[in-house]
Amino acid sequence: MRIERGSSLSDRYRFDFHTCTIAKGWAQLDTKQDASYYGTWASPTERVILNYAEGDVTRTICETDEEFVQQMREWEGWVNGAGYGPAKVDAGSAEFNAGAAELIAQFSNLGLADLLH
Repeated sequence: MRIERGSSLSDRYRFDFHTCTIAKGWAQLDTKQDASYYGTWASPTERVILNYAEGDVTRTICETDEEFVQQMREWEGWVNGAGYGPAKVDAGSAEFNAGAAELIAQFSNLGLADLLH
């Protein structure tokens, strides 16, 4: 696993609508903490979890599916333990989003279906 840190002068909506879209294979990781200054997304294909917090950008890049699942479970535990839960994965609706069905299948195949909503 590798962690890259950087910054962005934008708000989280750049990630929502351009960088981390369902069509590009990304799901939003929903919490009660989400706001214009905070958001988290995950790509099971790339095995990357991206977090935006007040201009700071952190990418957790996993080498294997197992590492990705472990990081997702750690995220879930942190979110729920900190009181920001329930931690949920928004992979979109296959009816309304191109790529959502494949994204839902990827999370399910990794054993993370319980996090989908």
